[in-house]
Amino acid sequence: MSLHPKPRDLKTIRTEDPIELSSKVIDEGIATEPTNRVSNQLSVIDEGIAVIESFSHMVVFRTDEGLVAFDASGEASGVAVVDSLRKWTTDQIHSLVYTHGHLDHVGGSGAIIADAEDRHYRHPTVFGHENVPHRLRRYEQTNNWNTLINRRQFGGVSPKHGMGLASSSSLFVPEGTAWPDVVYQDEMKLSVGGLNIEFNHGKGETDDHTWAWIPSQKTLVTGDLVIWVFPNAGNPQKVQRYPLEWAAALRQMMTYDAELLLPAHGLPISGKDRINRVLGDIADVLEKLVSDTLELMNRGEQLNHIVHEVKVDEDMLELPWLKPLYDEPEFVVRNIWRKYGGWWDADPASLKPSPQKVLAEELAFLSGGVEKLVERAQVLASNGDLRLACHLIEFAAEASPENKVVHGARAEIYRLRRSTESSLMSKGIFAAAMRESEEISQSVPDQDVD
Repeated sequence: MSLHPKPRDLKTIRTEDPIELSSKVIDEGIATEPTNRVSNQLSVIDEGIAVIESFSHMVVFRTDEGLVAFDASGEASGVAVVDSLRKWTTDQIHSLVYTHGHLDHVGGSGAIIADAEDRHYRHPTVFGHENVPHRLRRYEQTNNWNTLINRRQFGGVSPKHGMGLASSSSLFVPEGTAWPDVVYQDEMKLSVGGLNIEFNHGKGETDDHTWAWIPSQKTLVTGDLVIWVFPNAGNPQKVQRYPLEWAAALRQMMTYDAELLLPAHGLPISGKDRINRVLGDIADVLEKLVSDTLELMNRGEQLNHIVHEVKVDEDMLELPWLKPLYDEPEFVVRNIWRKYGGWWDADPASLKPSPQKVLAEELAFLSGGVEKLVERAQVLASNGDLRLACHLIEFAAEASPENKVVHGARAEIYRLRRSTESSLMSKGIFAAAMRESEEISQSVPDQDVD
């Protein structure tokens, strides 16, 4: 696999009707075209219901009092999403509902507010779980950290995809983001223009997540509890996720006999059987990961052993709604450990470790120099043992941090490592390490000035 394949144009749509495509994919269990489409195009799903497919979708319901919109997409796509909406209807947005406070869902709200002002409409009332404001305040407190990790996570995503995920802005929370006007705790009912909506709180990817049931339409709006890839319950750079609670929310959804499911990422799903299959599959893998991890924790196993022992059946990972293209099971296992076992991995040496640089220098000494570490790392990499190769090249770089030869080798090893990974999270972190070493290995020495 090439590190730099020709970018796949996520805006290209071969099957116009997203319901037609999702039905085909679920019925056949195979996807021959993207299921997460970043087109900013609007599709009418049913009478008075539309979805704008962006990196994070906007789901819209038309009512007699105006529109109810779920999510605002992100800052980079907000204007395009509003433009698509306005080609369908010029009705005012009465209510804006945040499924959760991630910025690809709330960052486009500034464009919605600007549109309202341009049209002399009142600002929409913004609804969300009570933890959404807490999230946004936390983002402000950790602005630089979140900016850094987002660039690391998404920095390898080509701008040609049109996602705008690695923003160069100094503000992580975009200026003009609308905060919730109305918050709720566990459940809430909203009635707008004859449309009754039931909000439910369900932890999963976040602790501030809302999913909704619209009884008259037999419709579920699921936010990121359904994302058409393996559930994002293990992000290595983010706060705690909740896999068992995630599964519980999906099980609750399955009791509603829904005929339409509208996620925030990926394709809408039509038909009770298809909906329950997807919800059930996601719940199954999350529940099994939790039970298998806890079983080994209860035996007293260390985290390192558990991470390599607990697996998801490969046939499940081949399903288009469970492919590990963003998160992956190994990371979820680590989050399960963190939730139930704390930060220590049960390795006595790691409780109060030596500084990494000191350890690296000692290993280089025992090996006969950093050159030996590099040589062995390169041999391991060429033989396919990239996990071990990365350990050794990290020790070499720690022991000799300015060594251009070491960093040249490190860049190539992480280049290869990235090319073998499937999840965006792994690819992003390994690519960041690659770029870091490329900068050092290719830097020009400072010139003496007379």
